[in-house]
Parts: sequence; C-alpha cells; structure tokens
Amino acid sequence: MTRKAHSPLDSQRPPSVQSPLETLVAQADSLAGVQQLVVGCERCPRLREHCLATARDKRRAYRDWTYWGKPVPAWGDSQAELLLIGLAPGAHGANRTGRMFTGDRSGDFLYRALWEAGLASQPEGTHADDGQMLRRVWMTASARCAPPDNRPSPKELQQCQPFLRRELQLLPRLRLVVALGGIAAVSYLRLLQEQGELRTLARFPFGHGRLYQFPKAAPLLCCYHPSQQNTSTGRLTAAMLADLFRQAATWLDDPAFPHPGVTSLHLQEQAKGRPR
Repeated sequence: MTRKAHSPLDSQRPPSVQSPLETLVAQADSLAGVQQLVVGCERCPRLREHCLATARDKRRAYRDWTYWGKPVPAWGDSQAELLLIGLAPGAHGANRTGRMFTGDRSGDFLYRALWEAGLASQPEGTHADDGQMLRRVWMTASARCAPPDNRPSPKELQQCQPFLRRELQLLPRLRLVVALGGIAAVSYLRLLQEQGELRTLARFPFGHGRLYQFPKAAPLLCCYHPSQQNTSTGRLTAAMLADLFRQAATWLDDPAFPHPGVTSLHLQEQAKGRPR
C-alpha cells in the first residue's frame, strides 16, 4: 500500500467548526479589537505555562523588569501596505516587553533594517514606550505566545491562524507580505490555500529573497529570520536584511507593483534582469 507523506504542517489547516474565540475574532471590526482578543487568549496551555514561568523566573539581566507574560499583540500602522510576519515572541524579548520583536537581538537587527529602509522611525526597539513607530508596516507573528525552545507545535500554530486571517482582512491597503522564516511563509500560504488562491504549497519553496505573486492576494517576499543563529553565523547579514527591505519599500512606491505577468522572482535574479 502506498502511504501519503505526512507533513507536521498539515495540521495547520483550519478546523471545519469554529470555536467561540474564532467566531469573536472573525467578527472583530478593527485591528485593535483583534489584539484585545489576542491578549486574552488561553487556548494553548503549554504556551501559557511557559510564558508565565518565564515571566516569574526571569533572566538575571532583567530581574528588575515586570514581564508582560501574556500573548503578544501585533502592532504598527493600521493603514499598512506591508505585513511583516515573524515566528513567535522571544521568551525574554517580546514576552518581557509586550511588543513584537522588541527587547532582543532579533529585534535589534530587524528594526535597524526597517529604519534604514524608511519603514521605522528609529533604529532600535527597546520597550513598548520607546517612541518607535512603524511606517507602512503591520508587524505580527504566526504564534502569539513565546514557545519553549522557539518551537510552537503545529496545533499551536493552527490555534493562532484566526488572528492572522482577520488581520489580513482588516488591512485594505495591503500590497506585500514579508515572511521571516519558513514557518511564517507557510502560515500565509495556508491562508491563501484556504481561500482557493493556490492548490499546493509545493510550488512555493522558501528561500531568502524569493518573491511570489498571486492572482488576487498580496505577493509574498521570503526572508531569513533574524534569529541569533542566522545572524551570528552570517547566514543573514545586516546588509542582506537592509537590502531586502529597501527593495520592499521601492516596490511599495511603484504604482505598477505587483508586476503583471510575473509569478515569481528572486532578488538576485532581478538584479540580473531575469524575472520569471
């Protein structure tokens, strides 16, 4: 008998019956309303226990902090043209500060690149009241709670999909999605598959600088995650990240973007004039 290969990401597909929270999320009429539901979410016991334990025990460097310790809301420009999707809050970063990509090395790397591209008001993000502002960008994540070992389970990712789905619906000016890492890319592609925008994910392999365009949905631009592992090894450099966001900002300034007739593009190939 031939068995169909099973991917652990298959279980991210949305359930056929909505939970009460999913119904409330689907009915939320603003991004702020969605974030209120995010903060109050208790659907994943393992993640909630981990976030609370981390907030209680703390890291020595942050012993004077009162950790956020709750699901982390998305934030940014409510009229955003660019949706930035990360993986999950950091245990001593966003789980501490209460703001996405704030308070850890990943955020330091990311905010400087956004600032250099004119998409953030300052090059650093240290805490939720530091004056940082995102321009044209809404920042969210596939999972809203900090997971043990930075690894949310497929079921936990599925539990968070309704929040991302509704955020997409509440961003009427959206023109580009940037996924930081493969899981973030799959989160977006799953929603497009759900909407009938694509049939299979196999045609959209992840790779830094890959751009995929769709008939109706916002294009997807893939980017390596600015994790300490990627940045310390040189897999993702500051120049690579800054170049990617500068290109994204250039596309947003181009009234002709998305480009008609182009289904996929790699930034290096674009530089050589080879769109596909």
